[in-house]
Amino acid sequence: MKPLQGFTPFLWLVLLSSLVLSACGGTSVTRVDVDEEIALSDRWNATDSRMVSDEMIDDMLSFPWLERWRQANADRDRQPTVIVLGVRNRSHEHIEINTFVNDLRRAMIRSGRVDFVAAGDVRDAIRDERQDQEFHSDPETVAQMGREAGANFALSGSIDSWVDQRDRQRVTNYQIDLVLIDMQTNREVWAGQKRLQKLQERSRFGR
Repeated sequence: MKPLQGFTPFLWLVLLSSLVLSACGGTSVTRVDVDEEIALSDRWNATDSRMVSDEMIDDMLSFPWLERWRQANADRDRQPTVIVLGVRNRSHEHIEINTFVNDLRRAMIRSGRVDFVAAGDVRDAIRDERQDQEFHSDPETVAQMGREAGANFALSGSIDSWVDQRDRQRVTNYQIDLVLIDMQTNREVWAGQKRLQKLQERSRFGR
C-alpha cells in the first residue's frame, strides 16, 4: 500500500506522535480541601449537609426549651440528652441520610450544650457488647446493664425537593424540616426549617 500523497516521513512521525499522546491521556486527580465545595451539579452534596446541620442546630439551641429545661433541672449536674429517631428522604434523588444525621450529631456535640445518645443499630450493637461483657470480662471493668442515659428529647424530620426546568435552566429546591419533641410530654419544643435553591444553567453548545 502506497503512502498518501503529500505525506512526508516527518508528517507521518508527527501524526503518529499525536496518536500515541492521545492514547496515553489519563485521568488527573488533585487533592482539595474537604471543606471546599466542588459543585459538579445541582444535587445535594456534602457542603449542603454540613451547612444545613450547623445552621439548624444553632437555631434549635437558641429556642426557649433549653433554658426551661436547665431551670427545671438546676439541681442535676447534667445537660439535656437528645436522640435522633430518623430523617426521611422524600426528595427526588438519593441522599446519604446517615451522613446528614452524623453532621447533626456532630453539631450538637460540638455545641457543648446538649448530650447525644446512640440510636438504632449502634445502640443495639452496644447492648450486645454489654451483654457479652457480663460473661467474658473482668467484673471490675464490666459496663453495667440498665445504666443507659435516657433521652429527654427526640429529633426527627424529612428532606423534600422539587425541580423547575425550562430551556437550558433548572432550579432545584430542597426543604429540610426538623422537629424536637419532649419525650416526657410529647410536646414539640422546636420546629426548624431550612431551604436551599440551586440554579443550573447549561451551555448553549452543551448537550
